[in-house]
Amino acid sequence: MQILEFVLQVLLGITSLLLTLLILLHKGRGGGLSDMFGGGMSSTMGSSGLAERNLNRFTVVLALLWFLSIVALGLVTKFSGLV
Repeated sequence: MQILEFVLQVLLGITSLLLTLLILLHKGRGGGLSDMFGGGMSSTMGSSGLAERNLNRFTVVLALLWFLSIVALGLVTKFSGLV
Protein backbone atom coordinates (compact mmCIF):
# COMPACT_ATOMS: atom_id res chain seq x y z
CA MET A 1 0.00 0.00 0.00
CA GLN A 2 2.81 2.41 0.75
CA ILE A 3 4.34 1.97 -2.70
CA LEU A 4 0.98 2.77 -4.32
CA GLU A 5 0.63 5.83 -2.10
CA PHE A 6 4.13 6.97 -3.04
CA VAL A 7 3.44 6.49 -6.77
CA LEU A 8 0.20 8.45 -6.48
CA GLN A 9 1.98 11.28 -4.64
CA VAL A 10 4.66 11.47 -7.32
CA LEU A 11 1.98 11.42 -10.03
CA LEU A 12 0.12 14.20 -8.24
CA GLY A 13 3.26 16.31 -8.00
CA ILE A 14 4.18 15.86 -11.65
CA THR A 15 0.66 16.53 -12.90
CA SER A 16 0.40 19.61 -10.67
CA LEU A 17 3.56 21.11 -12.13
CA LEU A 18 2.59 20.26 -15.72
CA LEU A 19 -0.93 21.60 -15.24
CA THR A 20 0.43 24.87 -13.88
CA LEU A 21 2.76 25.15 -16.87
CA LEU A 22 -0.01 24.40 -19.38
CA ILE A 23 -2.39 26.90 -17.81
CA LEU A 24 0.29 29.57 -18.01
CA LEU A 25 0.81 28.76 -21.71
CA HIS A 26 -2.80 29.61 -22.57
CA LYS A 27 -3.48 32.84 -24.38
CA GLY A 28 -4.95 35.59 -22.19
CA ARG A 29 -8.55 36.46 -22.95
CA GLY A 30 -9.13 39.59 -20.92
CA GLY A 31 -7.63 42.49 -19.06
CA GLY A 32 -6.43 40.41 -16.15
CA LEU A 33 -3.01 39.30 -15.03
CA SER A 34 -2.02 38.12 -18.51
CA ASP A 35 -2.06 41.71 -19.78
CA MET A 36 0.09 42.77 -16.87
CA PHE A 37 2.88 40.48 -18.05
CA GLY A 38 2.61 41.39 -21.72
CA GLY A 39 -0.08 38.95 -22.79
CA GLY A 40 -2.24 41.58 -24.49
CA MET A 41 0.43 43.42 -26.44
CA SER A 42 0.16 41.69 -29.78
CA SER A 43 -2.60 39.57 -31.17
CA THR A 44 -0.51 38.39 -34.15
CA MET A 45 1.98 36.61 -31.92
CA GLY A 46 -0.65 34.26 -30.50
CA SER A 47 -0.79 30.60 -31.33
CA SER A 48 -2.82 29.26 -34.22
CA GLY A 49 -6.30 27.86 -33.76
CA LEU A 50 -5.16 24.25 -34.05
CA ALA A 51 -2.36 24.67 -31.54
CA GLU A 52 -4.72 26.36 -29.08
CA ARG A 53 -7.28 23.55 -29.46
CA ASN A 54 -4.61 20.90 -28.88
CA LEU A 55 -3.36 22.81 -25.83
CA ASN A 56 -6.92 22.94 -24.50
CA ARG A 57 -7.39 19.20 -25.01
CA PHE A 58 -4.10 18.31 -23.38
CA THR A 59 -4.90 20.60 -20.44
CA VAL A 60 -8.31 18.99 -19.93
CA VAL A 61 -6.87 15.46 -20.07
CA LEU A 62 -4.12 16.40 -17.63
CA ALA A 63 -6.66 18.06 -15.31
CA LEU A 64 -8.73 14.87 -15.30
CA LEU A 65 -5.63 12.80 -14.52
CA TRP A 66 -4.77 15.27 -11.72
CA PHE A 67 -8.29 14.99 -10.28
CA LEU A 68 -8.32 11.20 -10.46
CA SER A 69 -4.93 10.99 -8.75
CA ILE A 70 -6.27 13.16 -5.90
CA VAL A 71 -9.34 10.94 -5.51
CA ALA A 72 -7.24 7.75 -5.67
CA LEU A 73 -4.76 9.12 -3.14
CA GLY A 74 -7.60 10.05 -0.81
CA LEU A 75 -9.12 6.58 -1.09
CA VAL A 76 -5.78 4.84 -0.54
CA THR A 77 -5.09 7.04 2.48
CA LYS A 78 -8.56 6.44 3.94
CA PHE A 79 -8.55 2.68 3.51
CA SER A 80 -4.87 2.02 4.28
CA GLY A 81 -5.60 1.95 8.00
CA LEU A 82 -8.29 -0.69 7.57
CA VAL A 83 -6.07 -3.35 6.05
